[in-house]
Amino acid sequence: MGKIKYLFKRIIKMDYKNMFKIAGSISQKTKRSTFFVLLDIIKCGLKYQAGYYDYQEFEFYNLNKDERKTYLTRGKNNEIVKKFNDKSSFYKFENKAEFNQIFNKYLKRNWMVLDNNYNKFEKFFKENKSIIVKPIDDEGGHGVEKFVYDAKMDCKELYNKLIANGQLLIEECIIQHKDMNVLYDKSVNTMRMFTFYKNGESYFLQAVLKIGNGGVVDNFSSGGMYAYISSNGDVYTEAIDKNDNIYSKHPISNQKIVGFRIPMFKNSVELVKECAKIIPEIAYVGWDVAISENGPVIVEGNCFPGIYQVKPSLADKKEGLIPKYNKIMGIF
Repeated sequence: MGKIKYLFKRIIKMDYKNMFKIAGSISQKTKRSTFFVLLDIIKCGLKYQAGYYDYQEFEFYNLNKDERKTYLTRGKNNEIVKKFNDKSSFYKFENKAEFNQIFNKYLKRNWMVLDNNYNKFEKFFKENKSIIVKPIDDEGGHGVEKFVYDAKMDCKELYNKLIANGQLLIEECIIQHKDMNVLYDKSVNTMRMFTFYKNGESYFLQAVLKIGNGGVVDNFSSGGMYAYISSNGDVYTEAIDKNDNIYSKHPISNQKIVGFRIPMFKNSVELVKECAKIIPEIAYVGWDVAISENGPVIVEGNCFPGIYQVKPSLADKKEGLIPKYNKIMGIF
């Protein structure tokens, strides 16, 4: 019944114009008719709970039925969240101030929530010099800005602007590890690290590296790119952005991406495994972890983790995440 409800909601909210656009693009790429592609998209939606974005991103048009079954789709990801994450505790992750309070020990930076006390904000800004401001309940990097203190600036004007925009969470800037700056130094390049908690034990599932590209955030939806990290902490694929562009080198820094080694990766794995135990009713989490000059730190947690799996054309083997996840979760 849950699958039917999910599909029904997707059908109602679907952007049909965009679906036809994507089908047309795939038609040109594969030399198959648009009608055939649309029929296959619908088939994959019904059989694998794959939306048209899944179909495009994970190249279902180049997979056979056995390969398609292995890929984690948005519908199947929704099943995992629904089964293992208690909705009544979502606020502990979705409200960034609540999250910071719970995981304060692992943030390793100063932070505050704006209120009616301007003097408190001014003092915080002067003492921390560089700050990141965020909405408390937004996602995808929207509303995230960086400000550097200058004695000549009008702090009261900035304070009023932040209040008006709802950018109420103020954090001391993370000073990124010098090795991570080599890739791109205008944003903190974080890892999305996935964990699962079951029967008193936390499991590390996988990690991807998110890299900024022209802005102060590394979010995929805000222009960033991502690549995959091996269990040893080495990047083993080229990076991809939301427009399906592939990068072997960073377009701004010119740094080679494949083979890049994440500093203190094992420490990062231990960090997220420890954090996974704190709210056991949210068993499946995607953590954003930065490597600071003093070690790994938690940036935020996601109780509805996105889907990151290697595109078939970038992998030696056309296999998605389901076999790996299923060994631990036993859901599919």
